[in-house]
Amino acid sequence: MNDKKEHKVIEGNGIPAAFRIPAKIFLPVFYLQLITGFGQMPIFKRYYIADIPGLGWLDAFHTTLFIHYLGALVLLCLGAYIAVGYFLERRRHFILTRTGVVRGLLLGGAMGTGILLAVKNPGWFLFPPKIIVALNLLHLGLVMVLLLSGGYARIFRKRLVAAT
Repeated sequence: MNDKKEHKVIEGNGIPAAFRIPAKIFLPVFYLQLITGFGQMPIFKRYYIADIPGLGWLDAFHTTLFIHYLGALVLLCLGAYIAVGYFLERRRHFILTRTGVVRGLLLGGAMGTGILLAVKNPGWFLFPPKIIVALNLLHLGLVMVLLLSGGYARIFRKRLVAAT
């Protein structure tokens, strides 16, 4: 009997098999976050996207905000699950690549700025206006760079993790 466990990697993107379900949940929620995040800006009404039948909800600020917060909660839970699982068990079998580290830091930065913006909204913390603008721009910038890094990783077949 072989006591050695085999750790398989999903072909193409380097995601360990133990992360298959979180990975399948992550992408749809991430895309929903993109749509609702851009819905916080008035671009859907300005460019008549909200006038397309079935997409009128994209112009409703409070609806997109609520959905964005729900998606953020799901992403935070998935991120915690993956990070704790990696640092407790999986780092013995998988190592983060440079691409994985960079994308993890970008995602963590976007989540951190998003949390700060979320606690600002109900008035729990009062930030000066310049800090709010900086947080908004940093949040948007991190998400845009995260999207670009995802495209780079997809085009050049860069893996998030590698087997040790």
